[in-house]
Amino acid sequence: MYRLPKGRILSDKAQFQRVYHAGRSYANRFLVLYVLRSGELDGKTGFAAGKKLGNAVVRNRVKRILRESYRLHQGKLCSGFALLLVGRKALTDAGCGEAQRAFLQLCGRAGILKEEPVQEEGK
Repeated sequence: MYRLPKGRILSDKAQFQRVYHAGRSYANRFLVLYVLRSGELDGKTGFAAGKKLGNAVVRNRVKRILRESYRLHQGKLCSGFALLLVGRKALTDAGCGEAQRAFLQLCGRAGILKEEPVQEEGK
């Protein structure tokens, strides 16, 4: 459940462009989430950090944080979507916890979170 195999990551430029251009975007201070309802790219996710964020070390750190946020919460997401997560400048100074909260907030706004059953007290 907590694995992120290479086959589930958007790999080529055409796939990134398709999600970027045809997908719907949701943004907050830390990241931008592009969501595309897709059968062909179902379950695939891409991670990006532009050169404006800093040097390669900073960009790779941002992508690691995005990957970890997705990896830990992928079980909470509905299937049938391709995602693209793009880091923003505020994420360069943020921790993994803040990134995870930002990711879940955007997933909730996008409506791609599974409904979790409500547990009754005493049972």
